[in-house]
Amino acid sequence: MSDIMRPISIDALLNWVMEEFRTNGTIFGIRKFYQADGKKNLSLFGEKMETPIGPAAGPHTQLAQNIVASYLTGSRFFELKTVQILDGEDLPVSKPCISARDEGYNVEWSTELKVPEAFEEYVKGWFVLKLLSHEFDLGSPEGFIFNMSVGYDLEGILTPKIQNYIDGMNDASTSDIWKECQEAAFKHLDKFTRVDEKYIKNISPRVSRSITLSTLHGTPPDEIEKIATHLLKDKHLHTFIKCNPTLLGYEYARKTMDDLGFDYMAFDDKHFLGDLQFEDAVPMMHGLQDLADRNHLSFGVKITNTFPVDITQGELPGEEMYMSGRSLFPLSIAVAKKLSDAFNGKLQISYSGGADIFNVKALFEAGIWPITVATTLLKPGGYQRINQIANVLSVLDYPTYVSLDLEKLDKLVNKSLMQARYQKSIKLPISSKLPEKVPLIDCYTAPCQGTGGCPINQDIPAYLRYVSEGKYLEALQVIVDKNPLPFITGTICAHPCQTKCTREFYEGAIDIRGVKLEAAEHAYDQLIATLEKPVSQKDAVKTAVIGGGPAGIAAGYLLAREGMPVTVFERDKTLGGVCSQIVPEFRIPMESVQKDVKLAKFMGAEFKTGQAAPSIEELRNQGYENIVFAIGAWKRGKLRLEKGTALNALEFLKANRLNPEDNPYGERIVVVGGGNTAMDCARAAKRIPGVKSVSIVYRRDKRNMPADEEELYLALEDDVNFLELLAPVSLENGKLTCEIMKLGERDASGRRKPMATGKFTEVLADTLIAAVGEKVDNDFFASVGIETDEWGSVKNDPATLETNLKNVYVIGDANRGPATIVEAIADATTVANDICDVHNHNYERANLNINRAVPRDKRGLLVSETNCMTQAERCLECSTICESCVDVCPNRANVVINVNGNPQILHIDRMCNECGNCETFCPYSSAPYKDKFTLFNSEVDFYDSTNQGFYVIDADKQTCKVRLATDIITTNLSESNLTIPNELLDMMEAVIDDYAFCLAD
Repeated sequence: MSDIMRPISIDALLNWVMEEFRTNGTIFGIRKFYQADGKKNLSLFGEKMETPIGPAAGPHTQLAQNIVASYLTGSRFFELKTVQILDGEDLPVSKPCISARDEGYNVEWSTELKVPEAFEEYVKGWFVLKLLSHEFDLGSPEGFIFNMSVGYDLEGILTPKIQNYIDGMNDASTSDIWKECQEAAFKHLDKFTRVDEKYIKNISPRVSRSITLSTLHGTPPDEIEKIATHLLKDKHLHTFIKCNPTLLGYEYARKTMDDLGFDYMAFDDKHFLGDLQFEDAVPMMHGLQDLADRNHLSFGVKITNTFPVDITQGELPGEEMYMSGRSLFPLSIAVAKKLSDAFNGKLQISYSGGADIFNVKALFEAGIWPITVATTLLKPGGYQRINQIANVLSVLDYPTYVSLDLEKLDKLVNKSLMQARYQKSIKLPISSKLPEKVPLIDCYTAPCQGTGGCPINQDIPAYLRYVSEGKYLEALQVIVDKNPLPFITGTICAHPCQTKCTREFYEGAIDIRGVKLEAAEHAYDQLIATLEKPVSQKDAVKTAVIGGGPAGIAAGYLLAREGMPVTVFERDKTLGGVCSQIVPEFRIPMESVQKDVKLAKFMGAEFKTGQAAPSIEELRNQGYENIVFAIGAWKRGKLRLEKGTALNALEFLKANRLNPEDNPYGERIVVVGGGNTAMDCARAAKRIPGVKSVSIVYRRDKRNMPADEEELYLALEDDVNFLELLAPVSLENGKLTCEIMKLGERDASGRRKPMATGKFTEVLADTLIAAVGEKVDNDFFASVGIETDEWGSVKNDPATLETNLKNVYVIGDANRGPATIVEAIADATTVANDICDVHNHNYERANLNINRAVPRDKRGLLVSETNCMTQAERCLECSTICESCVDVCPNRANVVINVNGNPQILHIDRMCNECGNCETFCPYSSAPYKDKFTLFNSEVDFYDSTNQGFYVIDADKQTCKVRLATDIITTNLSESNLTIPNELLDMMEAVIDDYAFCLAD
């Protein structure tokens, strides 16, 4: 495919808009239209805007359809994408050019169209908004403002190309595109109910009477002043000039980013030294303000322009990229405050730089407007996020003049430096991608329960939906269908599902684990009362499970539920394994563990405790045909010290669980290790009477510790000291000598490798606890004849977990090494399925929310102070509908079409510029712009691509040229075809019959 966008003609654009609305009730995929109060507006540039919000100059104002989508969702101020002398194919934009998974990055800076093409797109957008505002009564046709953006130097701006653009935007009446717009509107007049010829003729051709100047880094102050003077004096335009965060100085910016956890962002002082300096900016702006006042024009600043950082992790192609989003907010608001102080609150500020639903209200109440957004719109929910912002702002009092509240601005700056919202997580996010490739059809999926999400494929959206409806019993029934340990997993599950949650791209992942526990606590007694004892299978063989931890309990439950006789042997007197013997009581109460045991007992599992299990031979003699080892990983890891010894973590935790008040350890306890067990040790130690300090020593930093992020935060909340980049050497006389380390290159796991520096330091330590990992007891397995590999891992059949001994299995930690509880359940399920047929009811498919309007209504709606939702209500129900690639495409190149009543994703080649944003947010390891079935609008485009897709040769005859894999087929859809799957034939037929507006140029 090509990364060259092909704009839609005004004739095809109007046809698309009205036909899509007629057939689907949507326009460019927008389902919820914002209806403004036509009597309420703000005055700016001698114009009116009904809401002070809109898209920033960027991907959301590059094409006419982008502008339309922005307007429909509530935008009334449009900062059009920057034009400059270098344009079209001469513009060196690398692809992909956007990365917005968390904070935003981009490597593009102005329109990718030729300047005359950009002019046409903006005029088309303006004209269509005039029609739609009136036709659908969305607000006053005079209630929105288009703001030009130009760059980057005076020489380029003075060229005929840019001068013609500016003049044409100021008055488009003599342009060819204006005439085309009028003719197209007359042609499609029958599609409108409120628009008539008189209205069309009276549409104002004054598209824009204001401009924002964007200059390159390093542009001298006198150059900026000359350009602004030209725009004010010669072109008589209301003028904003973009300001860079470099006005803050390198030291401030570097310290701010470091303190907020963005220390991995690489930038030096070159731009800070070369850019406009604050002491030069203020007098220049005062002069320009005076010039504007004399010419009865508005002058102000746009905050902020780009903040350049180095590309160090291959985030995007090239060497430098521009940072945006939440990480830019603390810098941008600091620039706003600094300039506002210099102007005593009388400087008009047009604001971008991390604006979103979480701060727009505070920005506006501080006197900052208009506000434009970009990065937030690049995330799932897309344009629809503007609707929520517009609703929040529209109920506020609109000012009648420029006046910034310096006190409120000061509070905003302080909040940006303190709020968790603007701080990077301790650990960098892991990939939320599923390993599978996206299918051509039926691609909606819930990544939380897919591969890499829930190891037991728990039907998460189903039980979240039930809890949101208050149906706790139904939710718990869904849970225990595949999960025998609802209390244990509801309390201490590592919840890998949450790392895949699409809600992460809104305000944070859903507390899926917490909702599970909520269902268990509300409905456990009711569940027990409604359960029926399983019927024993005739001639069922007996199974012995050795080990009464999570893996053993799960195996007992699953087998017993299927009517299989099963006995679980546990040498300890208490069932639960690490959950009852090791994990501190404050993390999981014994009562919760025993409730899960009770479930297994109810199903008929027999438990024998307080004695070692018989040998394999003895079990065979007792009639046990199947033997499952679930013995955990209890072999102690060792900490090598030149002098001194360390207490093993498991020994410490076991003793502490039995007697948490006992302190034989002294006042200062040091824990060596960076995993979850180390966090448990440290947090347990903090609760011991007489302990004054607890420290964690680790050879990497927190960001590169293996512990779950949640566990790190809990340890920090408990005031555990983190002594990072230290490697223990020796313990002597109450002092732990450590070598100071530094971080080098990343290893295979993605973590930065610790490297010795040859420097040493000492840490006071009365007791040293080694939490350096546990191992599988391979000596035991060797003694019973079970084969292990060279690393001591059990050899087994991955599909069944059967070892070299017939009908002998190993599950849980003993199989995987130290593993999670839900992985132990997954192993138990695998073995149970090999022994018998485990009947899971597949609730997720049985309970699809067929009213897709319900989950669609949640798209773009973030939880904020004005919109509260429970954890369960936050679920986006991705298994019912996904459409993230549709949401996040600025150009609307991914569209939803209904095929036989089911929504399918179609990629439209000509509307795509390969920005790469849909690849970031597709739950699959795929790029929808490459991997979804693609519609080509010309044969040239078809052959210029390798995408699987089609080109309609003759719509009337339903003749298409199709590419499947590498095969190219010419087919007639009305005739039988054994080469092309029926689902794709139906999809192409639906495009021709129901979505013909997508075909027109």
